[in-house]
Amino acid sequence: MRRGKRLAAAGVAFVVLAAAGCSGGAAAGDGKVRVVATTEILADLVKQVGGDRVEASSLVPAGGDPHSYEPTPADAKRVAKAEVTFTNHLLLEPQALIKTIDANAAKDAPNVSLAEAAESYGANVIPLVEDIGLDVLWLGLRVRGSGKARGATRTSSVQLTATKVDGPGQLVAYLTESLGQPDRYFDSTDGLNADDSTTLPPAAHTHLNWAFTKPGVYHLTLEGKLDHGGGKPLQPLGKGTFTFAVGVEPRNVKPADGGTATVLGDGHTDLTVDLDSGQVFAYSDAQQVGAAQSAVPAGKVVIDVPNRALETVPDDPRFAFLGSAGSQVHQLPQAVLGKHVHGEIDPHLWEDVANAKAYVQLMRDTLITADPDGKQTYQDNTAGYLRELDQLDEYVRSKLALIPRDRRQMITTHDAFGYLAEAYGMTVAGFVVPNPAQEPSVEQVRKLSETIRNLKVPAVFIEPNLAQRASVLTQVAHDQKVRVCSIYGDSFDDKARSYVAMMRHNADELLLCLGEAK
Repeated sequence: MRRGKRLAAAGVAFVVLAAAGCSGGAAAGDGKVRVVATTEILADLVKQVGGDRVEASSLVPAGGDPHSYEPTPADAKRVAKAEVTFTNHLLLEPQALIKTIDANAAKDAPNVSLAEAAESYGANVIPLVEDIGLDVLWLGLRVRGSGKARGATRTSSVQLTATKVDGPGQLVAYLTESLGQPDRYFDSTDGLNADDSTTLPPAAHTHLNWAFTKPGVYHLTLEGKLDHGGGKPLQPLGKGTFTFAVGVEPRNVKPADGGTATVLGDGHTDLTVDLDSGQVFAYSDAQQVGAAQSAVPAGKVVIDVPNRALETVPDDPRFAFLGSAGSQVHQLPQAVLGKHVHGEIDPHLWEDVANAKAYVQLMRDTLITADPDGKQTYQDNTAGYLRELDQLDEYVRSKLALIPRDRRQMITTHDAFGYLAEAYGMTVAGFVVPNPAQEPSVEQVRKLSETIRNLKVPAVFIEPNLAQRASVLTQVAHDQKVRVCSIYGDSFDDKARSYVAMMRHNADELLLCLGEAK
């Protein structure tokens, strides 16, 4: 049984009741069009298009992380007053923020999800490929499908509940937040009830730690229900039972349906509810690591939790639910630090300047719809800014072309640079982020060190707003005598206050830190 409720998991949205029935947001006192965007980057692009005719602001504050930002009642009021709202979405922003926007945006005010709509303006989207390279299975939770036939929208959610756990010990599935605070999703240590659940948006997945207090065979039954919100009854989906072989030979273990087992022991697997079919299954690449994931029925799955997955319970009262300090548990790690809910498409489109150009044109047309009198201003501003973005694109491309091909390797704190890599000929090298509540294992440090050595990487890159998460990366870089440099992903800081400045910095810093010494 979990103790406490998480607002984000419950999908709580702040609603400004006074906004109900409004026919549109109120214009700013100076006559400007009020525009609210989720991030600083989007707000800056709006300002370039809107100029003096708009008042644009970001809900996520300066230096904030858009992946984990929790909205406030003040945010709801700002959205209710807005005449236009822009989100990135593709699950970049947490669903609680999306729900707050959709619940408060005036019905006749444009509410645009840029990443989804920008493809018609020429934006290029790429899959979010996760290849952490763990030596054990990387196990998460996933919702597949759109659920449109069931009436699901982007503010709907799927509740995943652990209804039964049996085994020789206890099972705890928990998430380690960015500052090391554990958040339990499923916890059998004091029995299961309705609190042993979490929610995910449609087409999303997330990463967890899966801990088992004793070796042996476990069975976990998960049940899915669709939540439309608004107090409506939950709509039952499906349920399935997964088998775990913890510290025992998995090939000797029968799956839940008693037939031939499909053993999953490495690669990436998610315990999945399909919102369209209602089926529950493992969505896995473990049978061919690195290939596309495919569905394996829950009743045929045996998940291998080997003895190399043994971890020591830290001397930290926050982790007392795992057992006494110094004792050992078998644990499949979440690998990516902090809450990290996302979909199958990489949402960080703006790291390719060509995609930022698509965003800007979509913003232009949206502002014209909201403020037809400003059409000429918006067209002129956009034309001038697109020329500036063309120059920026050439600047980034020319700078990164000076880096020798064998040195175009990026090791970062956050997987936000796939578009930059694809557009400008770079390569992203991944690594395992350790649990901040525990000392990093020798194996984790060794893997990161080997990556740096084998690729002859001269530098690693830390996002300023994520610096507190990067202690291990910083230490390994110091040990390997490579530079620690800065790169911007999701937000600005005092040194970069615009999209153009951010991208110019990234190009300059990549060349400075990866290019050959002159």
